[in-house]
Amino acid sequence: MVVHRSGPGKAARRASMGVVSEQATGSVYDVMGGAEAVLRLARAWHARVLADEVVSHAFSHGFRDDHDVRLAAYWAEQLGGPATFTETMGDQSTVLRMHSGNGEHQDMDRRAEACFAQALEDAALPADPRLRAALTDWFRWGVDVMDSHPETADDVPAGLPFPRWSWDGPVC
Repeated sequence: MVVHRSGPGKAARRASMGVVSEQATGSVYDVMGGAEAVLRLARAWHARVLADEVVSHAFSHGFRDDHDVRLAAYWAEQLGGPATFTETMGDQSTVLRMHSGNGEHQDMDRRAEACFAQALEDAALPADPRLRAALTDWFRWGVDVMDSHPETADDVPAGLPFPRWSWDGPVC
């Protein structure tokens, strides 16, 4: 009798080829590759938006030297990673206030989403369609959250819960 084993060797080969099994378990954060992958993605997205003639306007006032590290911590926590952002950097109300009071800017938002889709490639994240769909849906949702107070940051309530995302969408 011949026994076929799929063992970790096959899974590792599939992961190295950018294929994530439909049966993959774990958070989006884990499947995308953890902290290193999120940081690569944050850096790739930030480079793309700074190069975009429309989206770069959002950064024309300047930004922190560690913006990409802070962004990666924020994204990681939303996607199921460690609570580094909320334990050491800030909370949802503060982040939302930073992005509020800038009026409506749908064109900029769509371009930021396009930069994100390109950054997935730049960051060499797994090409698995389920992962890519989860990430692009999450990013679009996140843009909508950031746009929730276009008139003034004064409308953002204190103590907002930190938003999280799973394979099935927002976690309440």
